[in-house]
Amino acid sequence: MAKRKKGRSIDGIVILDKAIGISSNRALQEVKRIFDAQKAGHTGSLDPLATGVLPLCLGEATKVSQFLLDSDKKYRAKLKLGVRTDSGDCEGNVLESCADFQVSQLQIEEALTPFRGQIEQVPPMYSALKVNGVPLYKMARKGQTIEREARRITVYSIEMTAFEGDELELEIACSKGTYIRTIADDLGQALGCGAHIIALRRTQAGVFTEADCVTTQRLIQDFDSGGLSVIDKHLIPMDKAIADLPEVVLPSVTASFIKNGQPVLVRHLPEEGLVRLYEEGQFIGIGCIDDDGKVAPRRLIVAH
Repeated sequence: MAKRKKGRSIDGIVILDKAIGISSNRALQEVKRIFDAQKAGHTGSLDPLATGVLPLCLGEATKVSQFLLDSDKKYRAKLKLGVRTDSGDCEGNVLESCADFQVSQLQIEEALTPFRGQIEQVPPMYSALKVNGVPLYKMARKGQTIEREARRITVYSIEMTAFEGDELELEIACSKGTYIRTIADDLGQALGCGAHIIALRRTQAGVFTEADCVTTQRLIQDFDSGGLSVIDKHLIPMDKAIADLPEVVLPSVTASFIKNGQPVLVRHLPEEGLVRLYEEGQFIGIGCIDDDGKVAPRRLIVAH
């Protein structure tokens, strides 16, 4: 007899306002415990130093987590000039310091120009990327440094919103896989004085913004006041994460073929790509348009 899973079969997305000082996995486990969920997963980690938008997928919503992982992000970063660290943030060891430097607002604006658009970025040693199955940060903690291949990323916008003394603030919109710590370090090198991150907040992930966020403290308060039925109101339907995909509504007879793994021909389909599938208003999963112009199942949601 199969062992019964602990927790509730509950589906949806929680947009957590991650607190400073904790890992994304710890935040995930806390939310999973509060909701008493059987299954949960996050959609790309935030550094312990970082706060802000962290989408967490519960239950069947984990099937759309890859779309959130691949989505564009926005950040607000505060940098300190004059000090370079091995991690690119204030938690690392100081590599270089420059006590006597002068940098103007115009120099910073000019230095930001090469960071816009498609650029090549070398991932930092203090990152979760793996080489031969070993995370880079574990090597970095042992004092090891290895060659890393540059990866192409896109910085849609990077704007300076504040500059006072040796601190400046940037707002950045970028593609997945962008390391803001590396941007800070590279900018410091370009300015000739060094720089590192002292505060970082993710303000948007995909379609989700700070306005969608809830804190762990709020979840605990709501649970204490009204139980699971109250905190369940913070769950966002999983199809909102893929709201940019075209919608295809199927009658129940046609949907039954899709659920059995068979492609179906439907009128007014897009020519290619992924689509959101609905059975008479109920989200049932993600489909794709095949070479014959039919819609085929890609990731289907299991109804409880």
